[in-house]
Amino acid sequence: MGVATDDDELVVGVAQIAPVWLQREATLAKVVQWVRRAAAEGCRLVAFGEALLPGYPFWLEHTDAARFESPLQKAIHARYVDQSVDIEAGQLSDLCRAARDGGIDVVLGIMERPSDRGGHSIYCSRVQLRADGSIASVHRKLMPTYEERLSWAQGDGHGLQVHRVGRFSVGSLNCWENWMPLARSALHAQGEDLHVALWPGNLRNTEETTRFLAREGRSYVLAASGLLGRGHVPADQPFSAMLDGCPEWLANGGSGIMSPSGEWLAGPVVGQEALLVQRLRHSEVLRERQNFDAVGHYSRPDVFQLRVDRRRQAVARFVDSGAEG
Repeated sequence: MGVATDDDELVVGVAQIAPVWLQREATLAKVVQWVRRAAAEGCRLVAFGEALLPGYPFWLEHTDAARFESPLQKAIHARYVDQSVDIEAGQLSDLCRAARDGGIDVVLGIMERPSDRGGHSIYCSRVQLRADGSIASVHRKLMPTYEERLSWAQGDGHGLQVHRVGRFSVGSLNCWENWMPLARSALHAQGEDLHVALWPGNLRNTEETTRFLAREGRSYVLAASGLLGRGHVPADQPFSAMLDGCPEWLANGGSGIMSPSGEWLAGPVVGQEALLVQRLRHSEVLRERQNFDAVGHYSRPDVFQLRVDRRRQAVARFVDSGAEG
């Protein structure tokens, strides 16, 4: 084992929970409860799944979502946008307060309706809150996957950032972004050694992917998944339309915590809500990077370099009279 120092260890948690599907305030209240629980168990960081607040758009697969000018799809989408998160309006204030009260960093997947893009399109975003309750960064998913493009807009590179938690540098990506080599490299280049992979749920996503993330990055990996079963889907219109064709579990979880050597330390957990808690040792990262460090001694910047544009993208930039001179 590595030689531990006083600040070598970090207690982390992964909260695998189901949302109160497409109900922002009720889901946020539930997230706050689990943040407080994680803090009470000594965690300094807790992670939740992709799009958890207020939920993943599972109807896309089960209701002929590509049908053009469908009244059903318009009704569902309008509800989804209405229940998504306007950060600038203070809709995460309760969560910020819980993070501050518990002295805990929080990584959470949200559906964001940002005012800087008009407030009517939604982005699959990862929010990281600091232990003082401030928002460290918001990363909008670069490329929605497959049918997600019927609901979500494309993000940008602004949130490709890592943040210090104790001795660790924490980075995170949403779902299939974790398969994007250049997105991973952008985080590696910033010294990431604790990676949070956010997923809507399902063991098939995390069982193998978590291991290659850990082995490539020689980093700890938190696989944070959500849950959703038929019983979580409201039976009223317009969502009842998806119940006839959907399975018992739309998302069965698969959350877990993996070491830099590619061994499961906790989980994966399937089919139930759970808080996985694990004590990590930073010295284990140093041990595993003895023979491979993707952006250190095993890199060739004279041959390969990555350019990352982290400007927040906008469709218009205004220069008003009196702004110059």
